[in-house]
Amino acid sequence: MDLGIKGKRVLITGGSKGIGAAIAKDFSNEGAKVSIVSRNEERLKKEIDELGGAIKGHEYIVSDLRDGGEPTRVAREMIVKHKKVDIVVHNVGGALGEKNPLGKVEDYNAVWQFNVGIAIEMNAVLVPEMKKQGWGRVVHVSSISAELGEPLVEPFGGALPYAAAKAYLNAYIRGLGREMAKDNVVVTGVMPGAVLSEGKYWDKLKDENPQLVDEFLNQHYPIGRFADAEEISSFVVFLASDEASFAAGSVVSVSGGRV
Repeated sequence: MDLGIKGKRVLITGGSKGIGAAIAKDFSNEGAKVSIVSRNEERLKKEIDELGGAIKGHEYIVSDLRDGGEPTRVAREMIVKHKKVDIVVHNVGGALGEKNPLGKVEDYNAVWQFNVGIAIEMNAVLVPEMKKQGWGRVVHVSSISAELGEPLVEPFGGALPYAAAKAYLNAYIRGLGREMAKDNVVVTGVMPGAVLSEGKYWDKLKDENPQLVDEFLNQHYPIGRFADAEEISSFVVFLASDEASFAAGSVVSVSGGRV
């Protein structure tokens, strides 16, 4: 299937590892030109080198997008340098360790900014340019936590500030998707379940306490396992393609039947 994205310029936040790195690889395999953003220059350089480097049109941008003004700066510099960004994938996000359901509003706001605010700020720069050219794709990586609410249930964790932020993100995706549909700027999202990523919580726990991990999977995942990052990235690339032109405002669950 020709996805129609060969030669497109793709900006991926949080693109140096895990789901973001898998997304970058899949886009590169489709012939797209990839720009990845992360704080870690060493990881970024390694990732871009593995994709084929500048000779294939790939590049990295070192930035902590949580710093004030950074999302706008990065987005504007992309427009100045490349004249356009065809596709943006908002993959940056996380719980920031905030799990208290009765935490301070400042803590909720910090998690919201990380998972939602950065995307909104970058879209304000990038989407108008997509409208001008009559083609664009904006894909957000949300979480199945948005639908579950993620109560704090020990010993499995749970992070209500994160779940609430992702629920906000889903509403934003659906609303912006409707607004932009007439301009052929397709705004979508994916909601992954638990993904096994090197060095992350579940990757460490499966070695430290495999019985607990088995219990979690048996209780919450009918498929009986974690996802690989590549099982999420393929959905992202499809939503960024010509084939997803009727998917405006869609938020797709890729969660292994999470309950």
